[in-house]
Amino acid sequence: MDKTKGGYIAGGVSIVINAVLFAAKMWVSLLTGSIALAADAWHTLSDSLSSVIVVIAAKFSSKKADKEHPFGHGRWEHIASLFIAVILGIIAYDFIRTSIDQFNKREKVEYGILAIVVTIISIVVKELLAQYAFYIARKTNNSSVKADGWHHRSDALSSVVVLAGILFAGQFWWIDSILGIIIALMLFYATFAILKEVITKLLGEEPSDELIKNITDDIVQVYGNDLKMHHFHIHDYISHKELTVHIRLKKNLTIEKGHEIATAIENIILDKYKMAATIHVEPLI
Repeated sequence: MDKTKGGYIAGGVSIVINAVLFAAKMWVSLLTGSIALAADAWHTLSDSLSSVIVVIAAKFSSKKADKEHPFGHGRWEHIASLFIAVILGIIAYDFIRTSIDQFNKREKVEYGILAIVVTIISIVVKELLAQYAFYIARKTNNSSVKADGWHHRSDALSSVVVLAGILFAGQFWWIDSILGIIIALMLFYATFAILKEVITKLLGEEPSDELIKNITDDIVQVYGNDLKMHHFHIHDYISHKELTVHIRLKKNLTIEKGHEIATAIENIILDKYKMAATIHVEPLI
């Protein structure tokens, strides 16, 4: 399954299921007057909005490289993840404000059996959606689908918190307000987690130790200890990855031989790791 198809499937499934869950939660929140259930409902609807963004990003990122974008359009996935994070942050702020206002007014909420049933269904369905999104993300290495999966997971956890509050609502008048604040804080955490991952990738990151070891071992098998590799850097454009590496060769080699070795290493990396490598040659001291 390629990234585009994975994005379409994960996004489409999410949009339909979240729209149904939103309607059910909002209906119950209107019946009970619960801010926590309303927050949970809008959190669910934001999943649909983020899934729409995932589908759009899948379309844009699938475009081939062109003159203006020689490395392709894969980073639309990162841009989509940023939009998802912003949506979460806005919703979180609004419900913190509303929950504090309800607390100050000392308003109490009566839930009922219907609220319990809808909340339990939401927990199960949202966790299944999260697992499905993570599965698609692993298969396609699609960062925006992964972000959408975390959005599903945060929604499932917020519903767990709501369910706990419903069960204790009779003992504490303030439970709905506190639940609204807790859910909002969970949304803020999800926002932070998504932004941290996306910004790290946009700024650039070091290759993993495992990747460096694997590449080094492959090259050593061909050239032994006649060269040393260091200064690994990856430039990740999602649909296209570039690796820059410095190698040290014996000083008595000709420029032609050094170029031959560098080209051979670039081909090994491209064939096995699907990355376009640029090799910088230095003398081995």
